Amino acid sequence: MTYGLIIAVLMLMLIVSAMTWAISSSSGSWHTAQKAKLGCFVAIGGATLTGAALTWANWLLDIGPHL
Repeated sequence: MTYGLIIAVLMLMLIVSAMTWAISSSSGSWHTAQKAKLGCFVAIGGATLTGAALTWANWLLDIGPHL
């Protein structure tokens, strides 16, 4: 449940950052576009790490009874 909440927040951050990136790029605000692009990369990286942590935890729980 916690992982789902974290992924939802990161995806919301990705949507907001992508919209900000698009609007600021079209209006010529390069500094804001750069910060929004960084926000997109951080959101994608965070969601990836969260998904990987969930997968790793499930793998450890699955292998535990066999030890």
